[in-house]
Amino acid sequence: MLYLIDTADREKIRHCCEFFPIDGVTTNPTIISKEKTDFGTLIKDIRNIIGADRMLHIQVTSSTAEGMVKEAAALKDFVGGNLYIKVPICAEGLKATREIKKMGLGVTETAIFTQQQALMAAKAGADFVAPYVNRLDNIVSDGVNVVLEIVELLRTQGLDTKVLAASFKTVEQVHKITMAGTQSVTLNPDLFDNLLYHPMSLMAIDAFSADWETVYDDKKIKDLI
Repeated sequence: MLYLIDTADREKIRHCCEFFPIDGVTTNPTIISKEKTDFGTLIKDIRNIIGADRMLHIQVTSSTAEGMVKEAAALKDFVGGNLYIKVPICAEGLKATREIKKMGLGVTETAIFTQQQALMAAKAGADFVAPYVNRLDNIVSDGVNVVLEIVELLRTQGLDTKVLAASFKTVEQVHKITMAGTQSVTLNPDLFDNLLYHPMSLMAIDAFSADWETVYDDKKIKDLI
């Protein structure tokens, strides 16, 4: 399982990388725009925070394959490291995917809502396909089941493309998606805290501390050995 952070907020990225087993960061034009800052500085800062080995997914903004490829080339030179170019699922995007792969870059096909979109992207060479779970639920479609069928479809077709599930609101959605066999998820930073939280865990931790202090007061192990 790969865990990615779906944000461009530098402080939240820094926090998540410090405490959680993070494999990378995903962004899109909406996420980037929320930061209201210089684009080049922002993505350089994110790369510096996460390091060269973690994945950084950046989405192109052009509407033509030619423009997407040019943006991918510019990002390759500017950002470096473990870089994935996010391409929207459309005819121009599929054309761009094949060309971007020739440049030695990873590609994530995004805005996936159907199983056949995912299959087309995988056949074009995408490394990841990113279905939107909560948005599917919001249009009275079963987001978890769509992802499950995408995972199975790629497996039965013998394709190496991985599912990078996106658009989550609840821990339950994340749990069901991981049980469905998806290889990676990208989450809002707040969801990482929610994945860890359980009141019984906090009660157990408090009990450990209370029992220790009845014998050793506030001394720590290093004070006793």
